Amino acid sequence: MGQGRGWEGAVLRLLRAKDFEFTVTGTHDVTADYRRVTFTDGGMLATTGVHPTMWVRLWFDNAGKPHQRAYTLVDPDPEAGTFALEFALHEGCASDWARAAKPGDTVEATVQGTGFEQPGPAPSHVCVVGDAASLPAINSLLGALGDAPATIWFEGSLEGLPCVADPARHEVREVPRRDAGAALVERVRAELPDVLRSGPDPYVWIACDTATTRTLGAFVRKELALPKQRVQALGYWRPS
Repeated sequence: MGQGRGWEGAVLRLLRAKDFEFTVTGTHDVTADYRRVTFTDGGMLATTGVHPTMWVRLWFDNAGKPHQRAYTLVDPDPEAGTFALEFALHEGCASDWARAAKPGDTVEATVQGTGFEQPGPAPSHVCVVGDAASLPAINSLLGALGDAPATIWFEGSLEGLPCVADPARHEVREVPRRDAGAALVERVRAELPDVLRSGPDPYVWIACDTATTRTLGAFVRKELALPKQRVQALGYWRPS
């Protein structure tokens, strides 16, 4: 396993990445554009353990070339060796694979680079920027950070999607995707500074398309001068 993945696979092997094979046990269409796939883990969870927002890289064939995409674990059960992944369906080989997935299918995966460090001091307010691709990680993050209030800028609509936000302490601000993420950037730039002033120890977590994430991460760190240990920004996907 791990052969034929080009330079990305070679770099991951040098970084001592761990490879596993997952087997599909079932599928469920949450909406027409959002599919949950359940797996057995091929021994992964017993080897790696579990942490909040934990993700894995899946490998797909893209017209004969290897293509990897990262997905956050949903409901991991180390004792049973099972978990689920949720796919926001659009054009691309990963979505094509998820649409066709059926029990017994297998997919190769690599675990490297994932991690989560509880912010200290605990957040007085959590600020989240994400979309359907990062929704599983948003759910995991909200569960991991306890009772802190949160403001969530969500690109797209949450209608029908499995979001765990609690209306009593989590405010969701939906933002339509326009101009390759520019509308989301504009909205967050306008609103985030006031939210950050609402408490002494805010924590900002950003996971959108790579360009939007890079832009907003730089805004928070450089223009708003939030300490780097209070900001986590990770690009989740690139427009095709």
